[in-house]
Amino acid sequence: MIYLDNAATTKPDEECIKRAEEFLHNSYFNPSALYAEGYNIQLSLRRAKTGILSTISMSDDFDLIFTSCGTEADNQAIFCGGKRGNIVTTYGEHSAVFAAAKELSTRGVEVRFAPLNSDGSADIEKLIELVDDKTSLVSVIHVNNETGAINDIASIAACIKRKNPRTLFHSDGVQAYGKIPFMLTKDIDLYSVSAHKIGGVKGCGALFKKRNLALKPYIYGGGQEQGLRSGTENVFGIKNFEFAAVKKYCKIEENHKKIRLLNDLLWERLDKSLFTRISPENNSPYILTVGADGLRGETIMHEADDAGLILGTGSACSSNEKKRRSRVILACGISESLADGILRISFSSENTVEETESAAEILNRIVKNRKEKMA
Repeated sequence: MIYLDNAATTKPDEECIKRAEEFLHNSYFNPSALYAEGYNIQLSLRRAKTGILSTISMSDDFDLIFTSCGTEADNQAIFCGGKRGNIVTTYGEHSAVFAAAKELSTRGVEVRFAPLNSDGSADIEKLIELVDDKTSLVSVIHVNNETGAINDIASIAACIKRKNPRTLFHSDGVQAYGKIPFMLTKDIDLYSVSAHKIGGVKGCGALFKKRNLALKPYIYGGGQEQGLRSGTENVFGIKNFEFAAVKKYCKIEENHKKIRLLNDLLWERLDKSLFTRISPENNSPYILTVGADGLRGETIMHEADDAGLILGTGSACSSNEKKRRSRVILACGISESLADGILRISFSSENTVEETESAAEILNRIVKNRKEKMA
């Protein structure tokens, strides 16, 4: 089996799981308990927080809130940061931000959407135009989860702060964290990440936040996470996340170069008479999105699965919406005929040259056969 749907989820890293198993079998105590064993678990969680913070912040300016996933982190940023006036986001956001913004519009907050460029990146000029003195929050995805386009969020955040210093800036960093070399800047207030996209287990995410930012809780209860996210902590998931994050960042540059070679190789081997490239040339190397005009991406995906190749047709989270075409792809100005045939191929550091070459052969064969049957 060749697995190339890593943007949906990655295989959990076995070494990181083994290291974290201590917190399932032996150190299973409640971190909020007052006895020594509970306090020691609390110390382990603090070390996890420090370890994860160190991956993208070189200062003490940031803290983080552990959540159950990237979606929860996005929701906390949107619902707790966009409390007044208007918020500005883009048509290229993951559904965790897009749907939350739509819901916020029913609660009396005006929501403004910036258009996309043809590659899925945000139209920055028009985004900035939407920001005014009543904008409480701006949210721009770091790496578009459907095309791999990279938004320069450090530059965007700086522009927004110059226009309105009181506006909070948030970015969904789920497809960037552990993959794109990047450090948080002083203009970024909130940044969402997820463990299972980088070799961690499902059920754990985090929201990075400026340490001096007064953020309200999203989930109420026992007051865990400094009162910002109640609920008994997923200690195993958090420690696993820590180990996976630190491991990824030890080789982030090396992996980035390796994946770029695989991405370039796959595009080189794909038949250009059959496939149209959607991803930009300077995209995240972890995602290559192509289209087979006149065909159904879902049909190709199922045939590829039968041939031993697993890939996606876009955001896995959007597959439950049962919509034929991706709103993000259509917002790029892609024709409906090409949007029908979208395939998202996404890599991990475990993928090989041999797998990539085989994947190209399988896709070329399937699409060629389909086209010939239609002729």
